[in-house]
Amino acid sequence: MKKKIISLSLAATVALAASMSPVYATSSNGVSETIHVNQKSKAPNFISGQLTAPSNKGMKEVVFNYLAEKKGLYKFSNEPFKSFRVLSESKDDIGFTQMKLQQIYKGVPVFGSVIIAHVDQNGVLTSVSGEVVPELDKKQTLKSGAKVNRVDALATAKQDLESKLGQEAELEHPATPEFVIYARDGEAKFAYAMEFEFLYPEPGNYQYFIDAQTGEVLESYNQIHAAKPTSGATGTDTVGTGKGVLGDTKSFNTLTNNNGSYLQDRTRGNGIFTYDAANRTRTPGTLWLDADNVLNAAYDGPAVDAHAYAGQTFDYFNNVHNRNSYDGNGAKLVSTVHYGRSYNNAFWSGSQMVYGDGDGTTFIPLSGALDVIAHELTHAVTDTTADLVYQNESGAINESMSDIFGTLVEYHFNNNPDWLIGEDIYTPGISGDALRSMADPTLNGDPDHYSNRYIGTSDNGGVHWNSGISNKAAYLLAVGGTHYNISVSGIGNEKTGEIFFRTLTQYLTPNSTYSQYRVASIQAATDLYGASSTEVASVKSAFTAVGVN
Repeated sequence: MKKKIISLSLAATVALAASMSPVYATSSNGVSETIHVNQKSKAPNFISGQLTAPSNKGMKEVVFNYLAEKKGLYKFSNEPFKSFRVLSESKDDIGFTQMKLQQIYKGVPVFGSVIIAHVDQNGVLTSVSGEVVPELDKKQTLKSGAKVNRVDALATAKQDLESKLGQEAELEHPATPEFVIYARDGEAKFAYAMEFEFLYPEPGNYQYFIDAQTGEVLESYNQIHAAKPTSGATGTDTVGTGKGVLGDTKSFNTLTNNNGSYLQDRTRGNGIFTYDAANRTRTPGTLWLDADNVLNAAYDGPAVDAHAYAGQTFDYFNNVHNRNSYDGNGAKLVSTVHYGRSYNNAFWSGSQMVYGDGDGTTFIPLSGALDVIAHELTHAVTDTTADLVYQNESGAINESMSDIFGTLVEYHFNNNPDWLIGEDIYTPGISGDALRSMADPTLNGDPDHYSNRYIGTSDNGGVHWNSGISNKAAYLLAVGGTHYNISVSGIGNEKTGEIFFRTLTQYLTPNSTYSQYRVASIQAATDLYGASSTEVASVKSAFTAVGVN
């Protein structure tokens, strides 16, 4: 379907963006706060400042006391300890402690409704990011409980999925219904949420919501963001060499025993493993084995690149951002190459990367591009941090984060870097083109300004198209330039990466919008460089230049 771009005047866009998130500032007794409020729900989606006085109390007490004071503002009916469940608490590299909270009502989690609180080294609460669903106690649909059981809900979802696919999917693991509250467009309902992850008869990772009272399908969408890796081989750690898709020679870690050398790297986290699907659609396939540890055959090329580039992406996040694999705990990096026949795609399936060989016209083997591999692995980082819902604006931010770090990894290793995505493996017969341009998203029909965003339902609400807005902001922040008469002073790739990594891992929440994304990025830059820094000024200018105010 051809996408439709809705155009507004620049002045109208500024007014619209401002109306989405009004800002209120208060200050008294050494406590100051700036409150961004969702225009529709009238509830805050980002509060920052010196929200509390210094304290030596525990973080949970500081945060819950503040939320109790703001009960009327957030419009939750019960006391904080009955309205939120602590998901995690961690300390970052610059001394802030982060607490992630899940909203609950009657003990039931509200899907996607997560807030994140930050307390600094002095015990001062400095921000609360994210939005909760207000006034759940007034929702008539939540007055009575479930009438449909989990088994029937699962059967309904399976039947609906089968009708979409034309046959039954071969699930990588059983779908497990979770009882949640599903809130959308001012309504809230008890529902069962579940994911169906499969690679046959086609790749899919479908999120389903089944109404717990009527048994109807409330929502379903394919998030393709699972395959279960098998265990690796045993032997001696060695170093192999080989030629990649583009004919360049590279070295990489392998494991050698009496059978030969496997593409298994035990030097990074819990390992990097590369498998061969042998043009079938079963994953992970067979752990790649070579007789002499020299992989120079044409068939070897996709595996060479997948393995070596996964190692480089691991090193970037580990060495630059102090993150041990995508989950921060050394998770295995598993790749499958030669997936299907002439398969024109690459994706993060939920637990591994999968790469097709392309049809030779639209694509050559997709693992041949470092930015593509770093893009897919950044989806994994997102899944284990902000967990951005793969729809609408949160999905567009999700996609853009993968483009941003795909590009930054390419620059970090000086791998013919540019601000194009997938240019190395896309349309080999056409020079100079790419899947997307971050410098000029409009070259591929994507918006470079919020006023031109796609507002339809295709592409999960335009997750790939609308990523152009954030991509352009990231390009301006790193390189600088003038856009829509707004001048942005570039701060370079390193600082851009630091700011967006902190934004992603510390401040964004599942349903973040572009408006929240802006204030989250400003807060991340403030943490790193100070409120009056040139870096903060550049972040503000970059988002203003793309119409996010």
